[in-house]
Formats: sequence, C-alpha cells, structure tokens
Amino acid sequence: MAQPETFYVQQAENCAKSAAAATLDNERQKFLDAQAAWQSLADATARTQAEAAKRDAERKQRLADAETI
Repeated sequence: MAQPETFYVQQAENCAKSAAAATLDNERQKFLDAQAAWQSLADATARTQAEAAKRDAERKQRLADAETI
C-alpha cells in the first residue's frame, strides 16, 4: 500500500481534475472542498512524519553520545 501522504496527494490531484472538468458550480465547489481536505491531510501527515524523523535522529544522536562517554 502507498504511503498515506502519497495517497492523500493523489486524491487531492484527482479532485482538482474533477473540479476542472465539472460543468456545474456546486459540483466544482464540492470537488474543490474535497481537494482542500485531502491536501490538509497530506500536509499534516508530512509534518508528523518529519517530526517523527527528527525525534528519531535526536534519539540516535543521544545514544551515540552516551556510548562515547
């Protein structure tokens, strides 16, 4: 299965394409709202993954520093 962030981005792109193809204003708005929601999920997932990677790197550094003492 794809990473959640990738999935969310793909869904946002699909909604953007659907919005561009929509002929009715309310249909277009529905897809634009969905695009914004998917993009928000992608952004939040990216932030969470970046923070987790940073914490992991800091933990590894503390362990390496402790081993040199």
